[in-house]
Amino acid sequence: MIILLDTSTPECRLTLVHGNESKDFTWQADRELATGLLGFIRDCLADQNATFSDISGIGVLKGPGSFTGLRIGMTVANTLADSLQVPIVGEVSSEWQSKALQRLSDGENDTMLLPEYGGDANITKPRK
Repeated sequence: MIILLDTSTPECRLTLVHGNESKDFTWQADRELATGLLGFIRDCLADQNATFSDISGIGVLKGPGSFTGLRIGMTVANTLADSLQVPIVGEVSSEWQSKALQRLSDGENDTMLLPEYGGDANITKPRK
């Protein structure tokens, strides 16, 4: 089973792809993304009678989007890919899902993803 993950907005999107079938899930994560993302993925897999060990590849939207959301999503995706020893690919275009699926099908593996924010991160400067 391949998971496609988008954490670029407060609404987290996950697509599970098994063969020619896919199922989309959404979760209004807001500020709960860091504490709830793994549980969301687990619950989506359980909905399809699957577990983490059934994941065979991971595709991720690398950006642009929320600085924090992308960082959290990439960290979770990179950790899952590494611990499960499955390939991971990232894409940035509007057709990111189909491109990620094609790359995974072609046997590609980015090994580790970094977010692409679409511009400089807006980080508050220290007051001192």
